[in-house]
Amino acid sequence: MQTITSYRDLEAWQLGMDFAEAVYALTRTFPREELLGLTAQLRRAAVSIPSSVAEGHRHKTSNYRHYVTIALGSQAECETQLELALRLKLADPNRIAATSSLATRVGQVLHGLVQGFLVPEVA
Repeated sequence: MQTITSYRDLEAWQLGMDFAEAVYALTRTFPREELLGLTAQLRRAAVSIPSSVAEGHRHKTSNYRHYVTIALGSQAECETQLELALRLKLADPNRIAATSSLATRVGQVLHGLVQGFLVPEVA
């Protein structure tokens, strides 16, 4: 088992960063009128995922689960907002589906952390 020395070693943080990048790429294709609406909201929620994982890791195990739970809430927000983007036809459905698929994977990893199966030993 790999020793976790930094939040950057965490799969949840790495996937969260990949997801945030994917959200930024996707929302660049949204209509300009959404810049202060769904674009901003989706980006904020996506950035919150790896940010919460990193902050929780810094607080060590006592509050770690709390921050992972916050990340899970942000992940659920993103899934909802991506579904809305699909329904409103704001971008190519295949690009939205690919981003949604990554959101699902992020959620699975976060759920594993919250359930305590993957809580790392903090060095």
